[in-house]
Amino acid sequence: MPDVMDSSQFSPNSASAATITMAPPESPESPTLAMRRLPFTDSLNARSKSITTADLNTHGVLNRHATKNTSYQVGISEDKGTRRTMEDSHSFVVDFDNIRGQGFFAVFDGHAGKHAAEWCGNNFHETLLHCLRNPSKPNSTVPDILNQSFQEVDAHLSRMAEESEGKIHSGCTVVTALVRIEDENKKQSFLGVDSSRCSPAPESPKSCRSRNVADGEDNAYNTHDRDNAETPDAGSGDDLGKNGSNGKKEKKLSGTRIKNAFKSLGTGISSPKTPRSGSPASLSRRESGENIAVRTPPPDARKVLYCANAGDARGVLCRTGKAVRLTYDHKGSDKQEAKRITDAGGFVMSGRVNGVLAVTRSLGDSSMKEFVVGAPYTTETELCDDDEFLILACDGLWDVISDQGAVDLIRDIEDAQAASQKLLKYALSHHTTDNVTVIVVRFKNQGVSA
Repeated sequence: MPDVMDSSQFSPNSASAATITMAPPESPESPTLAMRRLPFTDSLNARSKSITTADLNTHGVLNRHATKNTSYQVGISEDKGTRRTMEDSHSFVVDFDNIRGQGFFAVFDGHAGKHAAEWCGNNFHETLLHCLRNPSKPNSTVPDILNQSFQEVDAHLSRMAEESEGKIHSGCTVVTALVRIEDENKKQSFLGVDSSRCSPAPESPKSCRSRNVADGEDNAYNTHDRDNAETPDAGSGDDLGKNGSNGKKEKKLSGTRIKNAFKSLGTGISSPKTPRSGSPASLSRRESGENIAVRTPPPDARKVLYCANAGDARGVLCRTGKAVRLTYDHKGSDKQEAKRITDAGGFVMSGRVNGVLAVTRSLGDSSMKEFVVGAPYTTETELCDDDEFLILACDGLWDVISDQGAVDLIRDIEDAQAASQKLLKYALSHHTTDNVTVIVVRFKNQGVSA
């Protein structure tokens, strides 16, 4: 989790649900009474939904493996490490949106409490699904939809903090990955409806190209032609997430556009009203995918990996053994982020926003929302035969290993669960001081070159 100077944390009442009903009436100011209105257990540890297994059809159920899935294999390992509590959560959905071969994966790294990360682990995927299906915006690009999802979740966490009467003030960094099946026009015409999400001209299915989107701006370039690109860390591998790192191929946002974008984050974010304990886009069983037949795309459809992050949780793709970073570390030590914060009236001291938080973007952290925004950095990468696996992890891993080091450590491990466990054990044995959560997605039927 990101380092937070103010480590104050709400400690829920330890009474069980049974004893709660027997307890005498409590005052409106009681922390326990306020917390009972919110969807959390009394445990200080973040709880991710239990992992289950099916043969093939997962019916959209969160954290359910499919043993006969022919597209990819998912492995997840986590440990609280030396910390007193576990504030990370994770989620994945196989055949996301009931399309065979699609997938959603995410890691949420909490700080100042478990609540933001736990809520996101159980609900973020539903918000994304709701935004993807929004009929009022049929031509929205997937990066735009991811941005909308982040903003809706961020707004919901802020409302949840207000309703807790100050008892919840946590936040979380996040990295998400969506494997989406598309035709050559970036639509899903095989569904029989116009599912266009992108308007640019089609790209070759085997071009191995990436698109890099920061705060709403597209940046397209070939990932095999980035020898001169900067990387934020020595030995971290290729970086798709660095503004200005691609020379003349990188387009920069104007100062006015940046200010307007961040100004809009603090006002008028539209999201549906929901009960206090619900998600911002609560879906019925039918809407969430249960009892709906899975659609199978044609064999020549493209697989596109959309990655989005806020904070220092990171996504790294292994392409022919080379680490390709798909995210951007939003830290107080970053000059661009520091300038954004000072322009907004805040300050960065010793690498911390207002002397408190070491990351500059997160979900939650409502008391610092004017400076610590929830706008994600997104990338778009067409998967090809050179792509072997994807690593999503919190900074508990990346604090002790480089991108390339992580790729090299597990490249020869075919089993995704064993690979995630290997990375976890490495982080713990190298004395990480943080919680550690690692997701490895091993792509199937795609070559591994020596």
